[in-house]
Amino acid sequence: MAHKTLEELNQIAKDELAKIEGKTLSPKDRMAIPQQEMPTGEPLARARSMGEVATGYTVEQAIVEANRCLQCKNAPCVNGCPVSVPIPSFLAEVAKGEFKKAVDIIKSTNLLPAICGRVCPQEKQCEAQCIHLKMGHDPVAIGYLERFVADNAYKLSQSALVSDNISKPSTRGKIAVVGSGPAGLAFAGDMAKYGYEVVVFEALHEIGGVLKYGIPEFRLPNSVVDREIEGLRRLGVKFQCDTIVGKTLTMSDLQSEGFIGVFVGSGAGLPRFMGIPGENLNGVLSCNEYLTRVNLMGASQAINDTPLLNAKNVMVVGGGNTAMDAVRTAKRLGAERAMIVYRRSEEEMPARLEEVRHAKEEGIEFICLHNPIAYHADEQGRVSEAVLQVMTLGEPDESGRRSPVEVAGQTVTLPVDLVIVSVGVSPNPLIPSTVDGLEISKKGTIVINDQMQSSIPTLFAGGDIVRGGATVILAMSDGRKAAKSMHEYLS
Repeated sequence: MAHKTLEELNQIAKDELAKIEGKTLSPKDRMAIPQQEMPTGEPLARARSMGEVATGYTVEQAIVEANRCLQCKNAPCVNGCPVSVPIPSFLAEVAKGEFKKAVDIIKSTNLLPAICGRVCPQEKQCEAQCIHLKMGHDPVAIGYLERFVADNAYKLSQSALVSDNISKPSTRGKIAVVGSGPAGLAFAGDMAKYGYEVVVFEALHEIGGVLKYGIPEFRLPNSVVDREIEGLRRLGVKFQCDTIVGKTLTMSDLQSEGFIGVFVGSGAGLPRFMGIPGENLNGVLSCNEYLTRVNLMGASQAINDTPLLNAKNVMVVGGGNTAMDAVRTAKRLGAERAMIVYRRSEEEMPARLEEVRHAKEEGIEFICLHNPIAYHADEQGRVSEAVLQVMTLGEPDESGRRSPVEVAGQTVTLPVDLVIVSVGVSPNPLIPSTVDGLEISKKGTIVINDQMQSSIPTLFAGGDIVRGGATVILAMSDGRKAAKSMHEYLS
């Protein structure tokens, strides 16, 4: 498919807008409107830039796309949203050009719309329930419109974006939040609205957790994360960086400082490896380390203290969104050959379809049905080759995906000078290992009840530290549910 420029896409939208302006649209009319394509940078140019790939809908595109909504009475899209955004209501306002009203509706249940509009897997959630899809058409682009509303409300009137984010007197007591990722931010915002004094403790030097260290600028700019966090500050939420709860600050310290409740959203930052020969060589590192060094430590620049090798043959092991982020980052940092190696077929790949498509457009090579079994070193002890086992698909496993099975005697050896392992993460062990009386599962997650409450009544938890690995929006859903439950418990 040929790449369309912003001007071409906007002209398409203007033509569609001319057809529907002043017209009372029937469901059939709405069904006939084609989904508006998200403008993106030219693939070869963007593959060498950290600038955001998707540039966002124009006003004309947003209005046309919002007019596709059928305004279903039972709103199945809302049922597919983990935080229950009133989707038809906000789309109705976008269709009329009332962007301020639209953002107010979204923010009634989601305080981070500019983030969610960019990184949430809408195609598996709200958009998967869209009636358009069930009728054989492309769904309404709910995620693109959520992003548009959040961005444009800010551009048109910065005060409008935060009109509902006015700090209220904190009369109900102090609440501590461990971790400033999506679960912690969602929890903090709701608790501030309930009237508590909320302090978020972050171990790193920047607020945002995985939103900052784990997602590259070309997919989620740090400026967008900072803008959403500023809205929480206006609600009265306080942030304290460089504080490791469990080390520099204990739970006893929090209690002695007057905190009456604690929410743990410390994530799943412990990387997993495969345990194969050569995995400890220089040049083999976890995806967490790679993205954190690039996103937060400036490791792509040789002048910094911990620069990365200027690698030419980069192999990323895994098929999730984090793997896509890493391999596309490597391409932008100068890799001549940037490869995804995945043990299943592309159809089983858990990454978002949009991310896979963008990666292919940018020249990323996909080597599916292969799995690394060993790495070899050069004379300096640095990784130089990867031995891959050829795989085939067998019977479905517990998740429903077909299990990869080795093809006996068939291997492939590839030249590599950087290997990034992205085969999953485990829960951050710090809180579980330092809090007496806290019930922990065999997988190292915090055990909670249906109200997100742990075995310690004043300690609630959510996100990856409970799930072991989840999406941004599911972590936010946990945070919101925990806030409601904690408020009811403390009240």
